[in-house]
Amino acid sequence: MTETNLDLTPVSPPASKSSSRRRTIGVLVVLVVAILALLSQGLLHSLNYFDTVDQVFASRAKIGTTTIRLEGVVKPHSITRTSKGASFWMTGSGAHEVYVISHGTPPQLFQADIPVVVEGHFTTSHSTTFDGSQILVKHTSTYIAQHPRRVKAPNGSVR
Repeated sequence: MTETNLDLTPVSPPASKSSSRRRTIGVLVVLVVAILALLSQGLLHSLNYFDTVDQVFASRAKIGTTTIRLEGVVKPHSITRTSKGASFWMTGSGAHEVYVISHGTPPQLFQADIPVVVEGHFTTSHSTTFDGSQILVKHTSTYIAQHPRRVKAPNGSVR
């Protein structure tokens, strides 16, 4: 080889590592923010709270006819069994009452003077009639102690 065949043009230095590092950090920050946003939205939407009868009357205009879970106590002597479910009055801790028309078979433990949660919506934005699709019976932890043979575990065993 002769010296005339050699390429003596200067070679540019490799790209700086700081711009590559900044890009990597930027991508990681965006990914972390996206994952946190998805997790927070998923957790917030998976929580099922309920509103008490008194809370509903305090914010009646805001609730309108949106689907909620309404908690109260079944008023004694107010249950009427229907072919589609049951209707009854639900009371709060104050003087407020809501008339509930529930579709579907009520749970076996459903009775007067017990706390229940009813999922559904009000029939109009200002009515006190609640159209329920599901009744959930609430009970304390002492229920199992008082009725030891009534609660069945998912595997079929009796507690």
